[in-house]
Amino acid sequence: MTRLAEGRIHRHWYTVEDYYRMAESGILGPEARVELIEGEIVDMPPIGPLDASVVTLVQNRLVAAVGELALVRVQNPVHLDRHNEPEPDVALVRWRADHYRERHPEPAEVLLLVEVADSSRRYDREVKLRLYARFGIPETWLIDLADATLTRFRDPGATDYGNAESLELSKRVSLPGLEGPAIDLSGLL
Repeated sequence: MTRLAEGRIHRHWYTVEDYYRMAESGILGPEARVELIEGEIVDMPPIGPLDASVVTLVQNRLVAAVGELALVRVQNPVHLDRHNEPEPDVALVRWRADHYRERHPEPAEVLLLVEVADSSRRYDREVKLRLYARFGIPETWLIDLADATLTRFRDPGATDYGNAESLELSKRVSLPGLEGPAIDLSGLL
């Protein structure tokens, strides 16, 4: 960042293309845990054992529930637009025979995003979930490890989700965009 003469801070607004060029040139090393949010490269917190365990449980249960009706992607990018390519903990996306080999899923292909939050819960709720709503992601789950809660957000709008509902962790929950499949939430936390 550079300071302008008037004392304002100038931020460099990166595109997805810039972001990938930085990785290819070695500016962002292969070990870098970062994502592109609103044109800024944002460090992601380390993944703790509980976080990793819950992500794996959600992944395994989603895969068992959807079979080949959809694809489950873990900590992989979702391409929202030219300046946003977040890496949600889990993404349930529309089935494609090529498994998105040539590009990352875009908003119209996303059925559900899941964020598992420990130290990042405020950022996930105030930044990432609002971003997902703005791009029309139909449903997002926020699993708050500190509070041992799962909140389902639906009805995306221009600035946030219109509906937030706490889910009981002892029930089966239907999955958005799919007829029939449900995920068992018991024992998740």
